Amino acid sequence: MNTTENYIDVYSIITDRIIGQLEKNIVPWQKPWTQSGHPQNLLTKVPYRGINTWLLASLGYAQNYFLTWKQIKAVGGSVIKGEKGHVIVFWKKLEKDNPNSDQAPATVLRYYKVFNIAQCDHLPEVFNIPFPPHTISLIGACDEIIEQMPNRPVIKHSKSEAYYHPIEDYINIPKQSSFSSTESYYTILFHELIHSTGHASRLNRKEVVEMEKFGSDQYSIEELTAQIGACYLNSVAGIGDRDFENNVAYIQGWIKVLKNDKRFIVYASGQAQKATDYILNVQPYAKHGIQMAETMKIQ
Repeated sequence: MNTTENYIDVYSIITDRIIGQLEKNIVPWQKPWTQSGHPQNLLTKVPYRGINTWLLASLGYAQNYFLTWKQIKAVGGSVIKGEKGHVIVFWKKLEKDNPNSDQAPATVLRYYKVFNIAQCDHLPEVFNIPFPPHTISLIGACDEIIEQMPNRPVIKHSKSEAYYHPIEDYINIPKQSSFSSTESYYTILFHELIHSTGHASRLNRKEVVEMEKFGSDQYSIEELTAQIGACYLNSVAGIGDRDFENNVAYIQGWIKVLKNDKRFIVYASGQAQKATDYILNVQPYAKHGIQMAETMKIQ
């Protein structure tokens, strides 16, 4: 079996989907789930994670509940004629060639499809329930998110620019009164907090060390990680940033990067998930940032 070919193909499927959205001026990681709820499986109530969050949240459904084909059939439901499933991904461990080897088993990226409840008929009425507010977390305030971050770096307001200093491990951000809105202030602060999770005393993310090399692959990965992570925290806090950069140059820049590296978006999303887990001080549902607790057993 040619696992390498299949592995790369899944990256291509996901990346092409994201590029397609960007070409329509839709930035998936900027789509909040505040009103529709964090995308989750209807039966298990387990939130989807990493890249799957953005793949599903950007679809624009009124309620972000999803089911696999087998789950729909199991509860007596059906898919509305003409509706198509949505791709999500998970990591699958391969069996070792030598069971006695101490080497960790290889993993490959796989995908399957899920359907939103709006695409289904004849679901039991018990499932027709609204999302409670902030289903992913009980945290409702930006300050609360910041205060409960473990091993939080020092936050200074001494200069008129926002940045994270990876060597001295501190964040500088202008005073809140300098921003056009409260949302903008917290979005930028969340962005820098995501950067800070890469410090050696936290998640030890290699890209943070390379942040000063503007334009490098490591710089681009770290920037996208921070942008995705900040948008994630915005949704958890229930805010949106209307001033968030969304111009043509910004979108075209990410399209170019993603076309050059099919693995880029999946990797950055996984790192952003780990970073937000760290800041929110929650235990991940699985080892890998884009793997889901239900994986194969609910298909």
